[in-house]
Amino acid sequence: MSKSKKNKKKSISTSNPLSKWIVWVVGLFSVCVVLGIIFWGNLSKKETAIDYEGQPYLGKESAPVKIVEFGDYKCPVCKNFNESFFPLIEKEFIETGKAKFYFMNYSFINVDSIRAAQFAEAVYQELGNDTFWKFHELLYSKQPEDTKYEKMDIFTESFLEDTLKEVASDKETEKVVKAFKENQSKDAWEKDMSYANKLGVTGTPTLFINGKQFEGKTFEDFKEMVEEAAKEKRSNE
Repeated sequence: MSKSKKNKKKSISTSNPLSKWIVWVVGLFSVCVVLGIIFWGNLSKKETAIDYEGQPYLGKESAPVKIVEFGDYKCPVCKNFNESFFPLIEKEFIETGKAKFYFMNYSFINVDSIRAAQFAEAVYQELGNDTFWKFHELLYSKQPEDTKYEKMDIFTESFLEDTLKEVASDKETEKVVKAFKENQSKDAWEKDMSYANKLGVTGTPTLFINGKQFEGKTFEDFKEMVEEAAKEKRSNE
């Protein structure tokens, strides 16, 4: 019985014009689905527009590649990145003029993360790029090694103020503290957080190279992606 019904259906599908039309529509729909998957897959690999204006960075203005790190000052993996992976990036790409390196905040661990990020933004706004990076590096170096402190409030206002005094004068520190307490750096922090959410950042450190997220595992993977980005940039000029 089952076999005869299948044969009957087959006969109808090859002789009935309506059935042919349905088959044609289904086929066309399938092709559209496949093309759509290909299109969106390629689209996801394209550069995502990021506004780099007003962001702290290291490197030459003329560098063709923009590297962005989304980080959290309380994140132990970010500390490790800053101490081990970043020096390789600095030597290979920043110092050679191949890339600019930007830092943007994705503060997600606890209130310390937000406080440190907004304080660092105030440092950048009030004292400029050079002092920001000195403070940035010093802050990571002062992150406790023991991960049991990760959820505790370590980066208090007094701690951040004392840390800044190691790279800035008392007068400069007072300017930063005033700006921080008046929430003058909050907008800059919110801008970073907005971009992190827009780009789908879910952890730190997360890296983007010319707007594309780095998903490799090794420095060689990173190097290859930077070189490919530089090549694409040159070909588009």
